[in-house]
Amino acid sequence: MGSTDERASLLEQGNNMESAVAPVRGEMHASVAGVVQDIILGAADGLTVPFALAAGLTSAFSDSKYIIVAVLSELAAGAISMGLGGYLSGKTELDHYKIEKKREEYEVKHQEDDEVEETLEIFREYGLSDEQIAPICEHFKKNHVAWVDFMMKFELQLDKPDEMQPIYSALVIGGAYLLAGMIPLLPYLIIGDARLALKYSIVFTLIALFVFGILKSKVLRQPNALKAAIETMITGGVAAAAAFFIARLIPT
Repeated sequence: MGSTDERASLLEQGNNMESAVAPVRGEMHASVAGVVQDIILGAADGLTVPFALAAGLTSAFSDSKYIIVAVLSELAAGAISMGLGGYLSGKTELDHYKIEKKREEYEVKHQEDDEVEETLEIFREYGLSDEQIAPICEHFKKNHVAWVDFMMKFELQLDKPDEMQPIYSALVIGGAYLLAGMIPLLPYLIIGDARLALKYSIVFTLIALFVFGILKSKVLRQPNALKAAIETMITGGVAAAAAFFIARLIPT
């Protein structure tokens, strides 16, 4: 253990593990990334759905108060629905982690040889020999908690979700949907003529979609922010135009 060759081998082993972990350290923290994704999900729908609804109703009603009542109702229902979807998604992720952890706990206890082989395969990918890995396996056999945590991260690629993640996702997605949905509604709250308010709503919403597209591309590290912004703006515009012309086909 004290020879020069063995010390060099252990140093190489440590360097290999460090290089494997380093990219993970440089990435955005999982919880922060999850919040950003929830904001994107909620805001994207919040900008397009109420906008399309308001545009469609404007073809049938000239008084803004009808559009306000309808869009506010949709915003309330949409925020609840989106929030519930975020909660169920977060709950599913948390339940999946717990199920996989129980399975790993059973395997390290009752299928030790199979887990040792899986551990060997993981470390072999980093260039370690079986002789170098053997002491690690012996340590894991005496520490099942650490072994399970190791297998969850390196075999299954699963990080433990926050127990409050489902609630956080529900609040963030629902809140983002509600706040973003107020942008196309603002002109109707100020201007009584729905058709005039629609013109301002179109401008407000297209600008918001453009800015949102740029921010989204920056967060997701997309190479072309301008292209992403234009695509986001066109998507919202097409949705609103479709709702507007469909509503015109329905007799007032």
